Amino acid sequence: MAEPVNTPMNTAPPTRSTSPVPPLPTSAPQSLSSSPTSTRTPQWPHSYAHSRTTSLTVPVHASSPKPIILHIGDPVKYNPGTYTEFSAIFDVVRPSAEERARPAFLAALREKRWGDFAAIFRPFWGTGGEMGNWDAELIDLLPDSVRVFASAGAGFDWANVKLLGEKGIIYCNSGLAAAEAVADFTVALIIGTFRALPYCISSAASAASFQAAHSHATALSHNPRGHVLGLVGLGNIGQQIAHRCLTAFGMEITYYDVERKASAIEGGLHARYCTTLESLIRGADCVVLCAPSDAGQIINADSLRWFKPGARLVNIARGALVNEDALADALEQDGLSSIALDVHADEPNVSERLKKFSGTKALLTCHNAGGTVETHAGFEELSMRNIMAVLSGREAITPVNMQWLR
Repeated sequence: MAEPVNTPMNTAPPTRSTSPVPPLPTSAPQSLSSSPTSTRTPQWPHSYAHSRTTSLTVPVHASSPKPIILHIGDPVKYNPGTYTEFSAIFDVVRPSAEERARPAFLAALREKRWGDFAAIFRPFWGTGGEMGNWDAELIDLLPDSVRVFASAGAGFDWANVKLLGEKGIIYCNSGLAAAEAVADFTVALIIGTFRALPYCISSAASAASFQAAHSHATALSHNPRGHVLGLVGLGNIGQQIAHRCLTAFGMEITYYDVERKASAIEGGLHARYCTTLESLIRGADCVVLCAPSDAGQIINADSLRWFKPGARLVNIARGALVNEDALADALEQDGLSSIALDVHADEPNVSERLKKFSGTKALLTCHNAGGTVETHAGFEELSMRNIMAVLSGREAITPVNMQWLR
């Protein structure tokens, strides 16, 4: 896909998270705001427009003393209180959908139609990406006044954050807001692989298949307790998955990361560090990918040979991490007992070979892991808070490219 949807992956290269991790255990989500707004039952209309929309023919000039914020995508929906504060500090300019198409967007940047704006604000993953990838062509046209780009979503494989950093622009993601939803969804996928849920669900279609599954699913099903969960990446999401699986199911936690975590984190999760990916996979009953896309193709024909007979694979990170043909080969040869994939290499298209196992060995979902109302409200809030922090001279909350900042 040209841009990510719900992107449940860690957010620093490779498999190292730089976003703050909520304390574990926790009884409630960590607040993202100094004056939090409840997101359980939002009651304002989704069409509520907060920022002005410019036309294709009316240029906007930087005549206001307020810093200009370029708001790409839909208007704010869930956090009107924070937006009131945000728009009082800044002059928020929201280009129309037509202006956001790549040719028009490039032309507007060349014309300096939006003046010397100080930040780019993208509060939703579903809109604001009409211009396509943020590559050198786009980044080179940004005015030198831009200091921060704050976006919804955890992933940023559609934006060259290295080039942004070299231009002096801090890129902030919103992975912290998605961590709870992604971890919850991942637990469901893990359980699905242990309890043969694809087979149990698909077999309810007829009385004959129902009876067959009732009789035979037991031999395919296992309790997660006591089994080894191998996490590739132990950032925000990996830690929350580990906490849930340790405390709820008594699973043994192992992890591989390019940088070993502090002893306090390992101790709190009873997590054992594996020095190589191979040692992690060889010892795991279920491997979960929590790594960023720039970690490369982690699961391929070679690494699939390291899995125990009957082991399981869950991917809630990026489809690019997995060679899907090699994975299909492993399923055909009974090298793996089951898989659960929320992300796919050619989204929105799902591998035809893997679809053949849907309902038996494969639980396939549609990049849904981070997709909750609470996540989207958090995306908005965190994006605004990042911009307010940076432009007031404070540290960004969730930066991902500080190592490249000039």
